[in-house]
Amino acid sequence: MNKIITLGLLLAISLGFSQTQEIDSLTIQLAFQKQDSLKADTSIKLIESLYNANDLDRALKYILETEKLATTLNYNKGLAEVNFYKASIYAQKDDYINAVSSYSKSKALFKSLEDILGVARVNNSIGLIEIKRGNYKKGLQYALSAINILEQRDLKYELNIAYSNLAQAYFSIKSYDKATEFYLKALNIQETLGDSEGVNESHSQLAELYSMKKEHRKAIEYYNKVLNANQSNDSITGQVSAKLGGEYLQFNDFDNASKYLLQSLNINRRIKNESGLLTSLNNLGALNLQQRRLILAERQLLEAGSIAKRIDNKQELLTYYDLMKTLDSTKRRFDRAFVWQREYFTLKNTLNKENITNNVIPEMNLDSELGVTETTDSENIASTNNEILSDSQEKMKRFKLLFYVLLAALVLMGIFLFLVYSKQNDNVKYVQELEEKNIKIELQNEAFVEQTKHLESVNQVKDKLFSIISHDLKDSLSSINGFINLLRDGSLSREEFDNLIPELSENANNASLLLFNLLNWSKSQMQSLDPKPSLFDIQDIFEDKVKLIEQRMESKGINLVDHSLRDFAYADKSMIEIVVQNLLANALKFCNSGDTITVSNHISNGHCILSVADTGVGISKENIGKLFKSSSFTTVGTNNEKGTGLGLSICKELVELNKGKIWVESTLNVGSTFYVQLPKQKPEI
Repeated sequence: MNKIITLGLLLAISLGFSQTQEIDSLTIQLAFQKQDSLKADTSIKLIESLYNANDLDRALKYILETEKLATTLNYNKGLAEVNFYKASIYAQKDDYINAVSSYSKSKALFKSLEDILGVARVNNSIGLIEIKRGNYKKGLQYALSAINILEQRDLKYELNIAYSNLAQAYFSIKSYDKATEFYLKALNIQETLGDSEGVNESHSQLAELYSMKKEHRKAIEYYNKVLNANQSNDSITGQVSAKLGGEYLQFNDFDNASKYLLQSLNINRRIKNESGLLTSLNNLGALNLQQRRLILAERQLLEAGSIAKRIDNKQELLTYYDLMKTLDSTKRRFDRAFVWQREYFTLKNTLNKENITNNVIPEMNLDSELGVTETTDSENIASTNNEILSDSQEKMKRFKLLFYVLLAALVLMGIFLFLVYSKQNDNVKYVQELEEKNIKIELQNEAFVEQTKHLESVNQVKDKLFSIISHDLKDSLSSINGFINLLRDGSLSREEFDNLIPELSENANNASLLLFNLLNWSKSQMQSLDPKPSLFDIQDIFEDKVKLIEQRMESKGINLVDHSLRDFAYADKSMIEIVVQNLLANALKFCNSGDTITVSNHISNGHCILSVADTGVGISKENIGKLFKSSSFTTVGTNNEKGTGLGLSICKELVELNKGKIWVESTLNVGSTFYVQLPKQKPEI
């Protein structure tokens, strides 16, 4: 890399030295030549070398001397060339009047000599200064008239300028296809000439044009070329990366869009480039809006809006209004979305008016300054400054008269428009009020529908409660009541009494568990459960709940294996007690005499896993999918025990409220194992 830089410096020094040598050589030749046309030609070569070296003051000195010599010799070719370079120097110094005057003299002399190439060079130069002044239509006329001659002679340096001028002019009058055509022609010549600065400018302009024409893949191609050529320039990298990210966003290529937009955001913040930062923020806002990251999108867009207003970037401000309208519509803030839409259209109309003004006014001002009158060939310019000023004054008088007539017409038009606007404004306010009322009604309807759904859900819970109470709970209580009546009437012997006690105990336990599950289920359905988590020992819960079913296990002939360990979980202890009690009751319900129930717990991946296993009847694959549903599903136990079908549904809700999971593994006629996973510490939010 260092060798390349060194070589470049040596080449630049060599070219500079070569140029200086040429100037010195021509200066020496000029000193010893006679006062003839040959000396005038040598002087013109020296002027050209000084002009190319940007030594304009010295070049102007030789121009004045050569002009006197050529005039004395009546050497029209020399006068034409001298006036051409004089005009070019005036144009570089922004002395427009003198530049036009000298170009007109040079053109007239070239025409008298029938030097078509000379006329083309003059037209091309006039086209350049007209375009620079914003008079694009006139600039196009001059530049186009020069193109054919320059192309026939294959004058690449002049063609490069001509193509670039035409491309710029077409771009300014929004003729984007033509602008693209001439930028591509200019790029081809710039690459041939090794004009790296011109190549970079053409790449940048072509990227902008393809973006405007919605040809986003080509825009990406040229933006990448600009980026690769300016890697060490943070200002260009920041600006181009922001636009490149926006192009990838058009294809929903979020990875590349995010990559370039974040890169541009960091660079523009670091170098405090507000223009590039504004583009980055708007595009990032659009990216996050599409990915539903609404809070981040809103923060970025609000910052973009603040910058756009501060630096008065109307185009990006227009984009900001459009994105804010979409954001608030997505958030269902329709009243605010309506305001953003109004701001968007107001600014858009303002920009459209400015574009019309910018395309018309510069040409009018230019004509008044130039005093240009197009003839059949349309290119005769006033030959002296006196003629220019005289014609300008005449046009100014006509312009004033026209101005007063237009002013009167505008006043009348203004009154008419004011009346129309007032009427329209009233209509807009009325429509806006109607829209706001409609939005409020829609919101009220949505709230009413939600409330109706909630009431229907609560009503279904009530119906289910009454249904279960009227069947299952009623059966258990009726059995207990009948036993008490027999005992009260003295209808039972001591032996019969002892035999019925286990059945009575079973019915009481069933009724208790049924009522327990019903109350918890109805509470969860009405959305009032609020866990109060704390650390507790799993082994303590197993010990307490096993004691409650020991008698029933003994009477049914079920064995218990306790593999529980002292270990802590972070959850609502009372809720987990409900879960364990339900799981033990279910295991007991579906075991036959001689079966085994095993309780255990262990640690897995930082979680506490507790399990209740049995060697009972097991569960079919078809029924496993029904176990944890909110709708009641139940089967009778091995001794015809009944249930509500709500126990496992309640268990699932209680476990999930405590940030846990519950699942089952079962094989029909082999047994079942229910697992509950709980956190061991407070989960991070």
